[in-house]
Amino acid sequence: MPLLAQVRTRSAPRRLRAIFVGGLAAAQIVSTSADAAGLIRDAETETLIRLYAKPIFDVAGLGAQAIRIHLVNDRSFNAFVVDGHNMFMHAGGLMSAKTPNQVIGVIAHETGHITGGHLARLRTQVSRAKSAALMLQLIGLAAMVGGGLAGAPGLGQAGMGVAFGGQDAALRSLLAYRQDEESSADQAAVTFLNATKQSGRGMIETFEFMGSKLIGVQGINPYLQTHPLPQQRIVHLRGLVESSPYYDKVDRAELQFRHDLMKAKLFGFLDEPQTVFSRYPETDGSLPALYARAIATYRKSGMNAAAPLLDALIAAKPDWPYFYELKGQFLLESGNPAAAVPPLREAVRLGPNEPLIRVMLGQALLGTNDRKLVDEAITNLRTALAREDSSAMGYRQLAAAYARKAEAAQAVGAKKLFMAQAELASAEAYFYEGQLKLAKHQAKRAKAGFIDGTPNWIKADDILAFEVPRTN
Repeated sequence: MPLLAQVRTRSAPRRLRAIFVGGLAAAQIVSTSADAAGLIRDAETETLIRLYAKPIFDVAGLGAQAIRIHLVNDRSFNAFVVDGHNMFMHAGGLMSAKTPNQVIGVIAHETGHITGGHLARLRTQVSRAKSAALMLQLIGLAAMVGGGLAGAPGLGQAGMGVAFGGQDAALRSLLAYRQDEESSADQAAVTFLNATKQSGRGMIETFEFMGSKLIGVQGINPYLQTHPLPQQRIVHLRGLVESSPYYDKVDRAELQFRHDLMKAKLFGFLDEPQTVFSRYPETDGSLPALYARAIATYRKSGMNAAAPLLDALIAAKPDWPYFYELKGQFLLESGNPAAAVPPLREAVRLGPNEPLIRVMLGQALLGTNDRKLVDEAITNLRTALAREDSSAMGYRQLAAAYARKAEAAQAVGAKKLFMAQAELASAEAYFYEGQLKLAKHQAKRAKAGFIDGTPNWIKADDILAFEVPRTN
């Protein structure tokens, strides 16, 4: 984790982004997440999406820029960017995509919005309209048409009427501007795909899928959409994409396999178990099908029923860290942290750069209530937070670990230091949950336990000094 002491003047913007994004999700995919709102965290899915995105970001000149891709727990097919640092993809988009190339095309399109500076210019256009009512009408329009692969998300409810009144001309002008930006993002996406020697076929397939969702929606005025009509968009794109020398290039078999595993995992957690069993029947002997059935079996019948399936997954692919992670997660959720430790240790060994797995291992180690394992928990949690420095869950576990160290310490000085570290970690957890008042309360307590000017003292002081910037 970058020390605030090292880049103190930059801490406020980084932390402000964390409140907006990091505080929305604290845990990995869990068995109850099908009905949960917000974001999904999962090491396997996030790693694969980053693998998809990296070549695109590199050729777009964004390789050195910290862009996080977040998975939204929503079954619709949608993706959007909110600034130059955060891209959001709906789980439904990943679950609907048949190939990695279809997802990569979406990422390339959204990258076009980032490199084109479309979000900043859109804010300027809206500001020029100088009308809150106009903005509300735009939101209503997005709800009517359904966004999808836009610079901002739509609500996907076609047919809702919006009365435009005397501001109709201004609104048409603004939306025509948005259509131009969508076309610009499409063209940029083709450029990025060609530069990375990838096909644009998946992007066309995605837009055809989106276009099918508009079939039967009557009376849509093409000038009252934030996107060009799907038919127009596909015709224009097809000319660009089919002329590429990479049009017929297909995804590598290994990448397709990982894509199928990711989809099976999402279906396993987000669909009802019986639906999963229908989608992935016993007659399907593939590893993705076994993956989905193992998850659904656990959710329906518990760990004892799922254990043979989990062991079969590990036996089939013993070098895959996420199968061990899944077994450890289920054991931990089932109230057996001691049994969860060995598979999670193996998951960390096979995937040493996965902070979410390390956080879960830290949680399992602490769950054993074995004081001998506290230092191992702290090591894993601090390593995780060095890569995932806005994880409220990670800081929560770290606070618990240092509190245990304080309880066991004999020397007064050591006890005071460990307690200050626990309070600082608790302050960080509250901060990244967006609970600023509680974060400052804990930071004040922590600051009193550190020597003035030390890195931990400065971290606590940064939290105390932080104020949410006012918006105009």
